[in-house]
Amino acid sequence: MGAFLTVSAVIIVVLLIIINVAPLAPKPKPKPIAVENQVEVTQPVTEPQSFQIQGVPIVSQNELKAGCETYACTMLLKSLGFDTDEFDFAENYLICSPISYGVDGTRFGPDMYSAFAGTVENGYGIYSPAMAKSINKFFEAKKSKLRATSIVGETLESLCQKYVKNGTPVMVWATTYMQEPYEKASWVVDFVDENAKTKKGDTFTWLQNEHCMVLIGYDQKDYLLADSVAGKVSHFEKKLAEQRFKELGSQAIVAQEP
Repeated sequence: MGAFLTVSAVIIVVLLIIINVAPLAPKPKPKPIAVENQVEVTQPVTEPQSFQIQGVPIVSQNELKAGCETYACTMLLKSLGFDTDEFDFAENYLICSPISYGVDGTRFGPDMYSAFAGTVENGYGIYSPAMAKSINKFFEAKKSKLRATSIVGETLESLCQKYVKNGTPVMVWATTYMQEPYEKASWVVDFVDENAKTKKGDTFTWLQNEHCMVLIGYDQKDYLLADSVAGKVSHFEKKLAEQRFKELGSQAIVAQEP
């Protein structure tokens, strides 16, 4: 009986050793919980609320009283590194057509989409297609790869997003100090080119307060424009500036390499 107990005890000890030594079966790893329609959250990119192009000089309109487009162009060209002034551009590159009178007093002049009406000393003005054509005469003479492009139908906001915030200044047509434009002078058209909106013999009407500036920036409330008449960077409330820009035909010019 004692021997039997001894053998039993040995067997129990051996079994306990086997149990303790045998590796435990690995626990199954928990399955990942599927999340339906999971969307990765990213931080939104914040657009700057204000921006201004640096290096666009202000050229005050002290002498060529009717030449706001030439002054705006001069500021643009200077910002691009060209050594020029308003007198050189007006004399050598600006496309002009005179205002004249018939024997009966009828006034004649160009379509302003084709040429400057009169002279920069006492004339009327020029619109973006003809001004871009004039600027391209300058670029060609300087053997520059830059080309001026007339842009019609944009908004000031879209011009800021496409060009200004990327460092490209834009010539724009609006009014002096954003005053209301109104019909002031008319003439019979005697000069047209491929950009004309009229035919010879039609009547062209000029808007009083028409003005050209260079759009160089914006903030939360205003657009910033290099303004030859003010002789400084003018700040104009966005809604009013957009209205005046539209009333002058939503015209603009940019100069870039093609």
